[in-house]
Amino acid sequence: MGFLDNSGDIILDAVLTDTGRFRLAKGDGSFRIVKFALGDDEIDYTTYNKDHASGSAYFDLEILQTPVLEAFTNNTSTMKSKLISISRNDLLFLPVVKLNTTADSGLHTMHSTGIYLVAVNAKSETQLGPSNDNVAGVINGITGQGKNIRLDQGIDSTEAGSPAEIIQRIFGDLFETQYIIEVDDRFATIHAPTGGKSAVQARKSFVDDDNIASYFLSFNDGTGFVKSLDTADVDGNDTSVIAGPKGSMLSFDLRSTIDLQSSNFLFTQLGSTATYTEIYYYLDSTIRVTGVTTGYRVEIPVRFVKWKSAS
Repeated sequence: MGFLDNSGDIILDAVLTDTGRFRLAKGDGSFRIVKFALGDDEIDYTTYNKDHASGSAYFDLEILQTPVLEAFTNNTSTMKSKLISISRNDLLFLPVVKLNTTADSGLHTMHSTGIYLVAVNAKSETQLGPSNDNVAGVINGITGQGKNIRLDQGIDSTEAGSPAEIIQRIFGDLFETQYIIEVDDRFATIHAPTGGKSAVQARKSFVDDDNIASYFLSFNDGTGFVKSLDTADVDGNDTSVIAGPKGSMLSFDLRSTIDLQSSNFLFTQLGSTATYTEIYYYLDSTIRVTGVTTGYRVEIPVRFVKWKSAS
C-alpha cells in the first residue's frame, strides 16, 4: 500500500474487488462490471481556502493535490466515506449518524477505556458483573442482560435562520430506513436489543472472504432493530444526541460465537491479555454501521474479553 503522487495530472487508479477477481477468474465470459463506488476518505475539506491570495482558481488547489492511496482490493480497509449523488439543489443540511452512549439510563454506556467490552462466556459475565467497578460498557455476550449499542440519525444542527419545518421538509427523503452492520463472523452475531437470551437473531445477508458478516436491518420490520427516533426512547424522554430534526434509531446487541466461548485459540492467535481487576484474554475488533440511503458510516470499537485468572 502506498500513496499516489497527485501533484500533477489527475490519476485514475482502479482495481477489482475480491468478488470481482473471483468472478473474472471463472473465465466463462460472464464477467461484467456493473457496479463501482467512489470515496473521499483521504480528503480534508477544511483545507479549502476561499481567501487564497492568488484568486478563486487556487481555493481548492490543496484539496486537488492531496496524495491519495493506491487502490487496493481489501474491502475491510477502504471506502469508509462513499460518495452519493443527490439531484436536488435545495439541501441546507445533510443528516448524520451518531453513536449514543448516554441514553436510556446508561443502557448504552461505553467502558471507561472508550470501547465496548463483550463478555464472551458465563464466567466472564459473572466476573464483570454488577459488583465489579468495570461494569459500565459491558455487553453480556451470553445472556444479553448487559449494555447494548445504539445509534441516532438526524440533522445535528440548530443553525439560526434555518426554520425547523424547512429542515424537516428537506430531510424527508434522507431518512434512513435501512442500515448495514458489518461484524467479524468469527467473533459475534447480531441480536435484537431486547429479549435477553432469547432475543431475535438478525439474519446474515452474506459473509465475505475476510470473515466479515453483513446484516441488512430495515425500519419497522418487526424485529425492533430500526425505529423512529422520535418515539423510540425507552424512558419516554428525548435522550437523542441529535440537535435538530430526528430520523431513525438503530439499536442492537451482540452475542459471542461458540468459537470464543469454548476455545482460547483465537484469543491466543489474534489477541492478548489485559487486566480488569482480574486477568482476561481479549480480542479487539471494529463494528461498522452504514446508512443505506446516505452512505454515512460509523465505526464502533469493540473488545471481546474472556476471563483467564485472578490477578
